[in-house]
Amino acid sequence: MKYWQVTAYREESRHELELFDEDWNRALVLMAHPDDPEYGTALAVNRWTGQGKEVSYVLATSGEAGIEGIAPAQSGPLREAEQQRAIGHVGVQNLEFLGMPDGRLEYGLQMRRKFAQKIRAYRPDVVITLNFDRAFGGVNRNSADHQAVGRAVLDSVSDAANSWIFPDLEEPVWTGVRMIAVFADESPTHYVPVGEADITAAIAALSEHREYLTRLSEDPIEEQARAQVVDRVLGGIDPAAGGEVAFRVYN
Repeated sequence: MKYWQVTAYREESRHELELFDEDWNRALVLMAHPDDPEYGTALAVNRWTGQGKEVSYVLATSGEAGIEGIAPAQSGPLREAEQQRAIGHVGVQNLEFLGMPDGRLEYGLQMRRKFAQKIRAYRPDVVITLNFDRAFGGVNRNSADHQAVGRAVLDSVSDAANSWIFPDLEEPVWTGVRMIAVFADESPTHYVPVGEADITAAIAALSEHREYLTRLSEDPIEEQARAQVVDRVLGGIDPAAGGEVAFRVYN
């Protein structure tokens, strides 16, 4: 099951989180698969695009190995199309797939080079990725792809700022990344307040991954999406009251 128990923060530590700094203009969401942003990050993305910020998505794979029973040659384009529809709900204009092999991602120089190139190309103030620990919620196994991508994202921000590490890249160095935000980390440091409109948009975005969600559960698609966004990420709050999404921030 891909339903992550990633409640934004433990209730007893809520007061310890700092408000996420939103004094910036461009963000790059850099994750492994189609639908990764929709499992919680999209809540904050909708808020930010609503403020006029530019948020772009770069995904390492097309998720072609993610649906049992559908061959990668058919699954990849299908999942790309689902992701394209999903971003329309949260105000994202730029979506790019890097074509790396789903389920077989390996941390290393090749991945760092690709990511550094995209960071230089998009020139973000903030880079956002996904939990790269071994587990979600302490007990749910995290995929090898997530672990490799998250680790590479942290290193690639430094690589993008150094002209000597990948000197063959044509894009000029980019030193403007002010912070890296990790969603679903076990030790969050900051929170983003989200409102009912953000919650509605995030549910709609996750619901676009219909082919994938159909194979996870027999429950109606919208019910699955609502359970993930409202119950697992936001802790079962009343959407009308709004909620908070947590990130671990690295400077």
